[in-house]
Amino acid sequence: MSEFEGLVAVVTGGASGLGLATARLLADRGATAVALDLDPEVDPPVHGVRADVADDGSVRAAIAEVVERFGRLDVLVNNAGVGAQGDVAANPDAEWLRVLDVNVLGIARVTRAALPHLRESPAAAVVNTGSIAAWAGLPQRAVYSASKGAVHALTLAMAADHVREGIRVNAVAPGTADTPWVGRLLDAAPDPEAERAALEARQPHGRLVSADEVAGAIAYLASPLSGSTTGTVLAVDGGMHGLRLRPR
Repeated sequence: MSEFEGLVAVVTGGASGLGLATARLLADRGATAVALDLDPEVDPPVHGVRADVADDGSVRAAIAEVVERFGRLDVLVNNAGVGAQGDVAANPDAEWLRVLDVNVLGIARVTRAALPHLRESPAAAVVNTGSIAAWAGLPQRAVYSASKGAVHALTLAMAADHVREGIRVNAVAPGTADTPWVGRLLDAAPDPEAERAALEARQPHGRLVSADEVAGAIAYLASPLSGSTTGTVLAVDGGMHGLRLRPR
């Protein structure tokens, strides 16, 4: 029997990229996996429910639908997010607020709606998607980095608040991953091949992180087998955060 058998897992931003890889893996391991997304068109065994994490009413309705359809909620993966480029002066207030609204407040909204149901679960776990950008000073990522730094701090605060309720809260911090969003950035670059090579070289293991690798880390943190792991931010970045290799 899989460790997720009988559990219901919700993944925000679950219809593409890291979220879809995670939902599929959780389903493969026995969970009833539900993708919350603006466009929740997913194939079985993943179920789709429409939700806008920037809208509290939409979030509450989506969580209520999940519990009504499947009877419970045990695992929440807060993965929905948006990207942004530019230094601290490049974006107007509206863009800062948009990114923070989705990437940080989105986690608060979904978790807030899910908490009453998570408190009833014997295997409650929350996993947030952070980023290497919260730890490393990446160029032209000011607002995005600020949002992901907040995600890491929020993860620790949530873990402290809910550990005695039996709810574990952790985060993953992916490096540059091979996702549709990164693909669009590469396509927009003057020299996409050179840009990809530069991103790959930036990570010590010499390539982009795969969506399946991030999904595997999320599944580890969400698993009931990891019952003593909480308040952790797990790097999935090919060594970018912790390693300092000498130039070749």
